[in-house]
Amino acid sequence: VVLSIFENLSLISMKRQNWQLFLTITLAILLVISLSYWAFWTAMRAETNLRYTGLQTAIATHLENTIKGMEMSAVNVFNAVENNLDSPDAVIAALQSEAPLNPNVLGYFAAFEPYYFKSEGHWFEPYVHHIGNDPYQTSLVGSDTHDYINSPWYVSAKKTKKTFWSDPYYYYDGTDISGHYITFVKPIYDKKGQLVCVCGADVTFDWLDKELERINESCRQAPQVNKYMMGRNLDFYSVVMNKEGVCILHPSEKYVPLDDVHVLDDVKNGQTGMTQMKIEGEPCTLYYGPIESLEWSVFLAIPTFDVQKPFLYVGAALALLAAIAILMAYVICRRLRLQA
Repeated sequence: VVLSIFENLSLISMKRQNWQLFLTITLAILLVISLSYWAFWTAMRAETNLRYTGLQTAIATHLENTIKGMEMSAVNVFNAVENNLDSPDAVIAALQSEAPLNPNVLGYFAAFEPYYFKSEGHWFEPYVHHIGNDPYQTSLVGSDTHDYINSPWYVSAKKTKKTFWSDPYYYYDGTDISGHYITFVKPIYDKKGQLVCVCGADVTFDWLDKELERINESCRQAPQVNKYMMGRNLDFYSVVMNKEGVCILHPSEKYVPLDDVHVLDDVKNGQTGMTQMKIEGEPCTLYYGPIESLEWSVFLAIPTFDVQKPFLYVGAALALLAAIAILMAYVICRRLRLQA
C-alpha cells in the first residue's frame, strides 16, 4: 500500500513537472514571438513613414519643378513684352512670337493701365491663346464686362509688386476659353517705376490634373519605391490643397474634405504631417507637406488597409509560428511523460 501511494505521488509530481516545463516553454515562445513582432513593428513603422513621406516629397518636388518650368517660360514672354512697349502692335507681336514656345500654357496676356496707349482707351488687354492643337489666336478681352482693373490678380500685382500665382478661379465669357484657371502674374514697370501693365500666363486645371496624375504614375513605377513591397499594392493617389484647405487638384471622385483643425493649421503654415480620415467611405492614411514656391500642400492618400498589410501579414505569420511551436512543445512534453 505504501509503495502504491509512493508511485502515485511520483506520477503526480512528474505530471506536474511536465506541465511546468510545457508552460515554461510556452511562455518562452510567446515572449520570443512578442519581442520579434515588436522589433518588426518598430522597424516597419519607421520604414512605412519614410517610404510614404519620401513619396509625398517626391511628388511635391516634381510638381514644383513643373510649375517652375512654366514660370521660366512665362518670364521669357513677359520680358519680351517689357522690351516692346513702343506701341500696341509691338506688344501683340511680342506675345505672338513667344507664346508658342510652351504649348502647355493656354494663353498669355498683358493687361495695361487705363489709357497707357491713348489710342486703345480705358482697356487694353491683348490675349494670345490656343485650344488643344489649334493655331494661336489673338483677342482683345478687356471690356466693361471684363474689367480687369478690379480683378484680384491685378489689384494684388499692383499692391505687392511681385510675381505670384493667383488663387484658382473660373473665367467665363461665353467663348471656348471659359474654364478653371490658375495664372502666373508679373507686374511690368517703366523706367520711371510707374506700373505699365500686368502680364499673366494662364494654365488650366485640366492640364494640371493630368500632370499630377503623370507624376503619380512616374513615382509609382520608380524602382526604389517598388522594393520590399511586403504585400502592398501602392494604391495611392495625391491631391493638392490651397492654404485654406480647399482641394483644388484631385482625381475624379476623389475629393478630400479637410475639416481637421490641426491639419488645417499645418497646411496654412506650410508644415508636414500625417493624418487619417475616411474618403468616400474608405479609411485612408494621408501624408502631407508644402510646395515651397506656392501656398499649396500635396496630400498623399493611401488606403489604410494597404499601409497595414505588412503588419497584418507578419503578425499572422508569427502567430502561426507560435501556434506550431507550442503544439510541438506539447507533443514533446507528452512523450516525455509517457516514456517516464
